[in-house]
Amino acid sequence: MNKSEIKILLVDDEPDILEIVGYNLKNEGYQVFTAENGQQAIKIAKKNIPHLILLDIMMPEMDGIEACEKIRKIKSLENVIITFFTARGEDYSQVAGFEAGADDYITKPIKPKVLVSKVKSLLRRLKTETESEETFKIGDIVIDRDEYVVYKAGKKIALPRKEFELFSLLTSKPGKVFKREVILDTVWGNEVVVGGRTIDVHIRKLREKIGDDHFKTVKGVGYKFVLEGAD
Repeated sequence: MNKSEIKILLVDDEPDILEIVGYNLKNEGYQVFTAENGQQAIKIAKKNIPHLILLDIMMPEMDGIEACEKIRKIKSLENVIITFFTARGEDYSQVAGFEAGADDYITKPIKPKVLVSKVKSLLRRLKTETESEETFKIGDIVIDRDEYVVYKAGKKIALPRKEFELFSLLTSKPGKVFKREVILDTVWGNEVVVGGRTIDVHIRKLREKIGDDHFKTVKGVGYKFVLEGAD
């Protein structure tokens, strides 16, 4: 996919942020759309179907957390990459963002070159998606990499990208214990700084959606995926 085909929605209530960040992204050749709050973001996202949304948290009318939750419920937007772009770097804020369905987190202020590099890293997932085998079956679970959905016993389960990538990693080698540092590096990348509870939040949400028995915690080490009835 060419840069000129990639659509990025930038959402922030600070005009300077919209102008500076928007300028740098446009300068890279991306299509850039802007919104000043969550309500505007949803309307623009529905109309333009962006590949990536950079979403501030603290905004008037509708904050980023609520906007993210609503976007994740819209069928046409369920595969968009959502990254919170905010000055709030506290762990609890990150957890709230991931709970809402965000894929990643960028803390501002951030230098333009670093931001562009980060955006390129996020957008590489689009390339990975097209290069991956479209479907993968394990037991009664079918993983559709093209649609970012999972089918368990025929029931469709939609997952945000990070949950999907984590699930895909764990199911790639059932029974293998993936260390926490390996999970962070593989799913979030070494450019991303996330809170210590990030993996735990995503595992808990996967347990709720896929089934608690499939995920085993190896205390102090990491996690593994097992088929029902296996240990």
